[in-house]
Amino acid sequence: MMRDSTPLAAIDVGTNSVHMVIARPVDGGTPEVLAREKVSVRLGQGATDMKHLAPDAIERAVAALTEFRHIADAYGAEVVAVATSAVREAENRRDFQQRVRDETGVAVEVIPGTEEARLIHLGALSAVPAAGRPHLVLDIGGGSTELIVSTGTEPQLVLSVKLGHIRLTDRFFPGGIIRAGAVEECRRHIRSFVAPEARRARAIGFDLAVGCSGTIAALASMAASSRGKRRPRSVANTTIDRDELDRTVAEVLARPHPDDRRDVRGLERTRRDVIVGGAVLLSQLFEDLGMESLVISTGALREGVLLNRFSRRQESPADGLHHLGDLRRSSVMALARSYHEDLIHAEQATEMALQLFDETQHIHGLGDRDSELLEAAGLLHNIGRFVASSAHHRHSYYLIRNSERLAGFTAGELELIALVARYHRKSAPRRRHARFRALRRSDRRKVRLLAGLLRVGIGLDRTYRRAVETVHAQVAGDTIAIDVEPADGLDVEIELFSAKARSSLLADALGYPVEFKVSEPSGPPGGRAGARQRHPSAYVPGAKAQ
Repeated sequence: MMRDSTPLAAIDVGTNSVHMVIARPVDGGTPEVLAREKVSVRLGQGATDMKHLAPDAIERAVAALTEFRHIADAYGAEVVAVATSAVREAENRRDFQQRVRDETGVAVEVIPGTEEARLIHLGALSAVPAAGRPHLVLDIGGGSTELIVSTGTEPQLVLSVKLGHIRLTDRFFPGGIIRAGAVEECRRHIRSFVAPEARRARAIGFDLAVGCSGTIAALASMAASSRGKRRPRSVANTTIDRDELDRTVAEVLARPHPDDRRDVRGLERTRRDVIVGGAVLLSQLFEDLGMESLVISTGALREGVLLNRFSRRQESPADGLHHLGDLRRSSVMALARSYHEDLIHAEQATEMALQLFDETQHIHGLGDRDSELLEAAGLLHNIGRFVASSAHHRHSYYLIRNSERLAGFTAGELELIALVARYHRKSAPRRRHARFRALRRSDRRKVRLLAGLLRVGIGLDRTYRRAVETVHAQVAGDTIAIDVEPADGLDVEIELFSAKARSSLLADALGYPVEFKVSEPSGPPGGRAGARQRHPSAYVPGAKAQ
C-alpha cells in the first residue's frame, strides 16, 4: 500500500534539453502520467568540451526550470530534479545549482554516470517488457552515452562514456556541417571509447537491445517516416533494424549542411545541426556491439527517477522492476480499475474469447501477440461506460487510444486494441469508418476477427454468472461447431442465445457459419480443464473492483 499518493515531477536537466514528467502513483500498476514538458536549452554546447556552462545557456535553463516549477506547483507535485553530463563536468556547476535553487526553489542533484545509467535502465524497462530476458539498454544523450547489460532485473554491466551527440557535434561537425574526412575521424574516436566496453557487453550476452533518448527516437522516426507517407504519431516499442539505420544514416550524411536536411522526414528542426553526431554514434554502436535491431523505449532517465522515488515511498521498498514480468497486462489491469470496470465480467468474457482464439487458431492463423491484443481489448472493452452508457463502445476507443498508462504496446497495437474494443457491440467494422479504413488490409482482417471473438465471448457471459466453464470448436462439414460446457451444471440457454445472436461477425471473419451446442463436462467437477492459465497478477474473481 502506498503511504503517499502525492504526484511527483521528475526533471532531467540534460546536455541538450530539460525534460519533465509529472505522474501520480497507481497502486498495483504503472504511474499515471499527468503532464510532460520539454525545452531545448543546449546547456552543454560550446567550445569548452563541457568544462564551463555558458551564461546564455544558464539563462535558458533557469527560465525552463522556472516554468516547470510553476507547472509542478499547479499539480501539487513534489519536485525531484537531476542533472547529467553537462552540469556534472562543468567547473561552475555549484554556481548553477545555487542560482537555480535561489530563483526557482528547485534543488538540482548532480548524479554520477553510473547512477544515471541505473535510473535509465529502470525507466527504459518501464515501457518495454524486457526484464525477463538478457538485454542491453542504450541511451545516447548530448554529453554521454549510457550502456547497461542485464540478464534479469539487476544489471551485470553499467557504463557511462563521454560520447554524446552535442559533444561529437562540437568536436567533429561544428555548426552541424560535415567537412571532408570528419565522419571517419568521428568513427575512430568513438571506437577508441567503445571497443573495449563492447567486448565486455558481448561477453555477457543479450538477445534484446532497447534504445531510449531523443537521438535514438529521432532516428527511428526518420526510418519509420521513410517507410510510410507520414511521420508516425509515436515510435514507442517500434523496432529499427541495421539495414534501416544504415539507410537513414546515409541519407543524413548525404546532406553536408543543416539547411540541406530540411526535407528529411521525421527530423525535427531543432535536431538538424546535431543529428550527424548522433547518427554516426548509433551506427558505430550497432557495429561494435553486434546489434541487428533496436526496440525503442519511451521511458528513460526521468521515468527511472519517478519509479525510484515512488519505490522509496512504499512501506517496504521493492526493487522497482518486480512488476515488469508482465508489464502489458499489469498496465491494462490498472487502467481498467481506474475506470471502475466490472473486472469479473470482463475477465470471464475475455477468457471465453481467448479460448475460442486458441480453438480456431488453425483456421485464422494469428499468433500469441495477437491474442495479447485480444486480451487487452477484452479487459478494457467496457471502460467507456465511465463516460456514458450511451455509445460507450466509442468512448472505450477514445480512452484506450489516448491513454498514456498502457505500457509495452506500440502506437499501432494501441490502435488495434482500441478498435477491437470499439467494435465489441453495435455495427461491424466497415470501410466507410475512417479509422478502420486507414488500417492495412491484414490489420482490418485482424480487427474483424478479434472483435468477432470478443463479441461471442461477451455473449457467453450474458448473465454475468460465469456460467460457462470452457468452450471447444471444430470444423464440422461447412460449419464451425462450438461446444459450450456449463459450470457445475448451470443452465446456459441465455448464454447460447446471446452468443449466437452476436456470432455473425466471427462467422464472416472465419468464413464459416457458427453453431453452438451444450456439451457434457470434460473435467473434474468445479475444474476449468479448457481454461487458459490465469496470470498470478490477474484480478481475483469475487473481489471488489478498486
